[in-house]
Order: sequence, then C-alpha cells, then structure tokens
Amino acid sequence: MKPVFLTVLSLSMLFTSYAQTAVKQYTIEQFYKTVTYGGGDFNKQENKILIHDNSTGIFNVYELDLATKAKKQLTRSEKESYFAIDYIPGSNNFLYSADKGGNENTHIYLQKTDGTVTDLTPGANEKAGFMGWNRPKTAFYYSSNLRDPKFFDVYRMNTSDWKATLLYKNEQGLNVAGISPDENWLLLTKSITTDKNEMYLLNRKSNDLKKLSAETEATYAPQSFELDNSAFYYTTNEGSEFTYVVKYDIASGKQEKIFSDKWDVMYMYTSENGKYRVIGVNEDGRNKILLYDHKTGRPLNFPTIKDGYVQGVGISPTEKNMIVYVISDRSPVNLYSYNFDSKKLNKLTNSLNPEIDPNDLVDAEVVRFKSFDELEIPAIFYKPKNASPANKVPALVWVHGGPGGQSTAGYSQSIQYFVNHGYAILAVNNRGSSGYGKSFYKMDNRNHGDKDLKDCVWGKKWLAQQPYIAPAKIGIYGGSYGGFMSLAGIIQYPDEFKVCVNLFGVMNWLRTLQSIPSYWESFRKALYEEMGDPATDSVRLRTISPLFNTDKIKTPLLVLQGSNDPRVLQVESDEIVAGAKKNGTPVEYVLFPDEGHGFRKRENQMKAAKVTLEFLDKYLKGDAYAADAKKSF
Repeated sequence: MKPVFLTVLSLSMLFTSYAQTAVKQYTIEQFYKTVTYGGGDFNKQENKILIHDNSTGIFNVYELDLATKAKKQLTRSEKESYFAIDYIPGSNNFLYSADKGGNENTHIYLQKTDGTVTDLTPGANEKAGFMGWNRPKTAFYYSSNLRDPKFFDVYRMNTSDWKATLLYKNEQGLNVAGISPDENWLLLTKSITTDKNEMYLLNRKSNDLKKLSAETEATYAPQSFELDNSAFYYTTNEGSEFTYVVKYDIASGKQEKIFSDKWDVMYMYTSENGKYRVIGVNEDGRNKILLYDHKTGRPLNFPTIKDGYVQGVGISPTEKNMIVYVISDRSPVNLYSYNFDSKKLNKLTNSLNPEIDPNDLVDAEVVRFKSFDELEIPAIFYKPKNASPANKVPALVWVHGGPGGQSTAGYSQSIQYFVNHGYAILAVNNRGSSGYGKSFYKMDNRNHGDKDLKDCVWGKKWLAQQPYIAPAKIGIYGGSYGGFMSLAGIIQYPDEFKVCVNLFGVMNWLRTLQSIPSYWESFRKALYEEMGDPATDSVRLRTISPLFNTDKIKTPLLVLQGSNDPRVLQVESDEIVAGAKKNGTPVEYVLFPDEGHGFRKRENQMKAAKVTLEFLDKYLKGDAYAADAKKSF
C-alpha cells in the first residue's frame, strides 16, 4: 500500500459524503461487547484450536471447534487474565500464562483435562516466558529470572516429569534469541543502545562464542533456524534504513540477503517442517503478510480476504492448515481457518458486537504534515463522519508510548468510541517512532520532550487548519511515554491544548530510570543511552520531568493509573495530581487497584473510556473550565 498524502482540499472532498450520513451513536457498553481474540494453536487432530478471549470481561482460555465453531471454556478466572500458550503435544492438556494484578511477573501454568492446575514456574518474584518446543516435542523452553532477578536464563522442561534443567546461564546480559533444533547452537543478543545491539552464535559443545554483528550502528534480530541446523535467518538494518532478512550459513559463515522491502521487515519464520516461509512487513503503519514456498522461495497466493487485511498467520504442525488473523479499521481481529489443499477459507469468529453497524465507524487514513523544521511527520487520522465546515468538531492529538513506539492503523476500541462521539483523532508518529527508518527512529535520542514534542504541537496546528475542526477545541492524550509527552505539552505549550488526558505517564524521569524493573538490567544501559543516565544527566532529566514543573499546569487534566504498574509507579500519578491541584486547575484522578501498565479487565477499560469521554465533553467540547473561569471574574 502506498502512503497517502492528503491536502486540506482532498481531505475535505474525501469526507464530504460523511457529513450527509446519519451516524448512530453507541454506548460504552455496546462498544465493549466486542471480543478480543488471541492464540490459535492446533490440537493433535487439527480440528480444534486453543485460544483466549475476553468475552467474560477478562481473558480466559477456550477450545474452538473448527467445524462447528463451537467454543468450550477451559479456564474460569474472574480475577486475573489467562492467556493460551499451546496444547501439550499429543494431549488435550495445555499451557497458559498469567500474572497477578498486572505486575508483569508472568508464570507458566499447566492445566490438565480433569481441571487440575499446576504452576510450573512458582518462584515468588519469578518472571517466566514460553520460548517454544524442542524438535521431538518432548519438552519446552522458557526464560526465567529465578536465579538472578536481573537476567533471564533459559531452561528446558520435560513434559514427562515436568522437571526443568538449565540450558543457558545468563551472567553477562546476553539473551537467548534462538535455539537450533539439535540444541547445539544458541543465538544471543546484547543491547548496546536502542539503535544498536550485538548478535552472537554460541556452540554449546565447544563453548565457542562468535560475534556476528558488525561494529556499526545497526540492530540484529534472530528469526529462525533451518531444520538441519545448517543455517539460520535474522533481520538487520546494517547498511540500510530499514530491516531486511539475511540467511547465515553456519559452516562457511556466508551471509546472503534473501528479502528486503522499502519498509521494516518485522519477522520471518518457517513452518514446522520447513515447507512455508512467512514474512511480516510494517508497511506505513499496517501489517503486510507474505507467504512463500521455503525451499524454492516462490511467492504463494494468499486467500482473498474481503473483511479486512491479514495481521498474522499460524500454520499447523502438518502444514495442511492455517489460522489467519484478520483485522480492519472497523473491526477487531477475527480468526479464519484455511486449508491449503481445498483452498477453503472459513470465518470462525465475529468479534464486533452485532449491535454496532460497522458503517457507523470510520476508517483510518495515513496523513503527513510538516513539523517546525519542515521534517515530514506521519500520522494516523480518524475523522468523525458528521464533521464538516458547518459542523466543526473537537479533536485530540494522540501520542503513543515508547519511547520508540508507533501508532498503527487497525481497530482501536477507545479511538472508535471517541470518534463515534464526535472527536477527531490524530495519532502522531513523532520523530523517534518505529517503522520509518533508523534515522527517523534515533532523532529523539537525548532530546525527549523537545523536538518530538514539537512534532505533536505541529500536529495540533495541522488539525487546526482543517475546515471541519474547531481550532480552539484541541486536546492532547497519551499513555506511558505518551503520558509524559501529553503533560509536557500542556506545560511547555500552555496555549496550545485545551485539555490533557494522561494514562500512567512518566512524571519523574530520575525516579523512573532508577526504579525500572530488575529484569530490565540487560537493557538498562541502552535505555540510559537514549534517555540519559540519572547519575550523570540529572539536570536535563529534572528539567523535562513534569513533576518539577507542576506550577505551570493550568490546563484541565485527567489522570488514569494502575496501582500495580511496575514500570510507571503509582506515586508518579499521585504526585502530579497533588501538584496540579495546587494551581486551582480542574484535575480528575482515577486509580485502578487491580491493574498494571495498561488495563486488561473489561470493566476497567469501560470505566477508563467512559470517564475520559465525560471529561472531554465537559472541558473540551463543552469548555466548562473556560465558562467557569469567566464567571469568576
């Protein structure tokens, strides 16, 4: 898909028909009756798949029959979200993962067909992650920081006795990113900066460690081994703005570029027996999935999808079947099954609440605008259908997390809810965002809250120039790093934004960088290199931290925070709220005692969205603060 460059005139013409259409407005309850699906691993017979969804209001694990589409609930959690991992090979027992209250200390659980559950990684402060099965399917690999909270070792757990043995002891911050089928070769990576890492190949028999990455600013990400252990594949942006796929022959050391695009290659993997090769590309804010015959490299035709575009696929162990994940801007992910022999595509789920007419929702548009220094900034734009020059609507500048994240097109529950209620949204991919080349990505290094923030301000100026936007009614919204940016926006540019919505944003960079989770140790140096080391760069970090500038907050502020957040501590929000209230500024604060960094429970998601809309209706659309201030004089 080519990027869309839209001028003021063309945008106006494009959406003229929208203003003539009556759009039904939906409640928060209707929006959150949609279902989010994930998982999709096949059972032995390949007639069922293991999935998770939040149809009960929280994620649980289910078994979905591919023929009848009947769904059987396997777990019945009412408190924590459970996420499907996979069936135990050859049985109907399965693995799932869960943390407690959003603390991110995920454990791996075994549930048997009789309903008994065993925590396979029961360490009190352990964080464990599933890493796949061994070739004979007699054991699985997982990462764990049980031995040392700072580093992730890799273990092999046998399914015969559920005993774990140490496969790799991580003592230098070298993280396992790939394991060969014969377990002799390990691919290791080490973070240097957020723009650079190193890649190593370890021979476990000889203990020989070979550095494969070049002494240059580039990233390396192992992807997949050949089944005969002769070669592996990795992505890199060495010598290029965008990542591409390279094949490395272990015996000769020969490297061969096998695939590149004008966008970043996100991943590449081969199916279980090496028949198919799957490549995912980040194409201007949307996923593009490519399928190849792995042996010949011949591209294969994908099944035609009418309801959206393919976000990902999962190929069965026999390589006869495939689960296809389809998303659109107006619908969450739906699962389809596909048979390679019959070419039959079968829709398995209907994620959008049937009470909602997708024609009342809006498509995302890729736009670009010039920033203060003429740099072109990409963004994802959502325009209410009833917006017109005769009916100007309020708007939000939407700032993604990170640093280094990216706003992408596709379905967003909260965005569609706000747009359906009359708010235009411009999701800015400011300099420093992923997906637009490594030069663009590193433009905000040691410059956070400055030029990247100006990109958001100039996004606001772009919005104000659109004939269907009310220029005096534009706010800013952001979560995590985007929450920091939103607060910095109203502090540094008090006349630009009418309201600020801050979800678990970083308010004190000195404290945040000093209190990051212990298991980020191998990434700590890279994070400090980008953001600044609190020991040596304290003056700048203090200057950009909103907490030390609360006297400048004059804009109505809404703060949302999870009590169990291990990344942005609750104290960050507590203190910013207390500081802002001293100014007489309208401040609303909603604390979620059973959530972490982001909200997983449907009840909490609904509450957050509803509170936000009420806040926007009062202070942005209704401009209550300005009216109250005028009365006080």
